Amino acid sequence: MNEYPDQGRPWQQPDAQPPGWGLPPEQHTGGQLEPYGTPTGGYTPAEAGNPYPHPAPEPTLVTIGDIAVTQTSVITPAGRFPIKGSVWTMSDMSRTEQSTPTWAIIVAILIFWWTCLLGLLILLVKESKTSGHVQVTVQADGKYHSTQLPVNSPVLVRQINQQVNYARSLAA
Repeated sequence: MNEYPDQGRPWQQPDAQPPGWGLPPEQHTGGQLEPYGTPTGGYTPAEAGNPYPHPAPEPTLVTIGDIAVTQTSVITPAGRFPIKGSVWTMSDMSRTEQSTPTWAIIVAILIFWWTCLLGLLILLVKESKTSGHVQVTVQADGKYHSTQLPVNSPVLVRQINQQVNYARSLAA
């Protein structure tokens, strides 16, 4: 016997509609949407007064922080400008520290009482820790943009360096 009479099936909606959220809202059919009045970011529309018209979108070849590079242009939050003749600089402001880890010191103290030499050899264990950032700047056509990328390994510093060198080769 059911203590809740006339409940119906628990998986059925009370108003007999199919479960779910229903149909999506109507699509916007008005004019062009410009939420901030004028286009923002690195997008510059191709107009008659624009000295660098871009009729078709180009694929992004490399992205370094907030700098995007295509075959013919550099796109930054400050705007878009041609890549030919641009000057790229990279400053490595990271540092790598080496230290003896805590576990090696504890093991060396414990083993030192039994075998002196082995305990001292364990103190030669070192761990490396990289911290800091890499600053990448690009300037061309009277515009300048700089970005800082945090790094935590020397491999990441080399990768950013290779990306900047690739952008330099496109600028030549």
